[in-house]
Amino acid sequence: MMNNRRIPKYILLKNELLSWFESGKLKPGQQVPSENEIAEQFGLSRQTVRQTFSELEKEGWLERIQGKGTFARFPGRRESELVKTIGIMTTYISDYIFPHIVRGAEAELRSRGYRLLLSSTDNNKDKEMESLKLMTSQPLSGLIIEPTKSAEGNPNLGYYLELQEKGIPYLMINEKYRELECPLLRVDDELGGYKAADHLLANGHTRIAGFFKRDDLQGVNRLKGFLAAHKARGVAVAPKRVVTYTTEQKNDLPFRQALQLLSGAAEERPTAFVCYNDELAVSLMGAALQLGLRVPEDVSFVGFDDSMLASASGTKLTTLTHPKTAMGRDAASQLIAMIEEGLAPGDTLYEPELVERDSVVNLNVNV
Repeated sequence: MMNNRRIPKYILLKNELLSWFESGKLKPGQQVPSENEIAEQFGLSRQTVRQTFSELEKEGWLERIQGKGTFARFPGRRESELVKTIGIMTTYISDYIFPHIVRGAEAELRSRGYRLLLSSTDNNKDKEMESLKLMTSQPLSGLIIEPTKSAEGNPNLGYYLELQEKGIPYLMINEKYRELECPLLRVDDELGGYKAADHLLANGHTRIAGFFKRDDLQGVNRLKGFLAAHKARGVAVAPKRVVTYTTEQKNDLPFRQALQLLSGAAEERPTAFVCYNDELAVSLMGAALQLGLRVPEDVSFVGFDDSMLASASGTKLTTLTHPKTAMGRDAASQLIAMIEEGLAPGDTLYEPELVERDSVVNLNVNV
């Protein structure tokens, strides 16, 4: 069973038991091990096992017969038919925009008779390898993958080539490894970075700090757009105002660098920030408030992804959109077409739109 602390235990157990159906380990009419036996085998509580059994019973996979036990059955299928499974590997599952992506994919998959197998890599290359091993160790119809640290190469190339060798269709979301030929669904991150910076420049900001994640291509492309907007308007970018960071540094380095930039003299400090995503923008807004600065009167902010965080903070955040649920749904639909019809869809590029809220002040307006 997949050991992933970010996925509820009963879901992990459910995925494992469903894989027993698909592999033939459990056949219709066969008695299922008792709740106690399952709990002992996987080191889970009986409550967790009971919750899993209850879900599988509602969906028609299990049947409880009083005085005899629990038995396997295939809901509405002939015994010869296997469960169709699609795996989703993302960097995170329960955080930020990822639940929306997963829900969009799951809704489409369920409507088409597929079940979903989830795994997260925590944006770690070794965990990506573990996830690929686990996914390919069982019957699988296809995979939706978000690459891990896409700007740092692909040490797990062999596992992706194995997918191709086994004839397992896959596509990627948000970005892809450049050496792989597979469909990609992504946001135009370079355009988003351009729009974010250009919006601030149009509002009179010339001292703009840019904070971007450098170990994934989304961050690299957003930085590229940020720099292009400055060039287009003939505004130089001060090197000290461009901060890049890695996954491992995201919880401390950007905040410390923002404090340092904002602690300078008023005529030198940035009047605005373009942030890699909304999560970072909210964090750096906190740095400004910690120094007694007002948002947006003293410093403006633009995020990316139009997540729930953008409207949950005290000052509503101006941000760029990400398709989220639609991307998950579209990815599932395209993958099913690859599986069932042998189609080879092209890449899908979503254009981010600027959502103006309260976190940007117009410096061109005389107060």
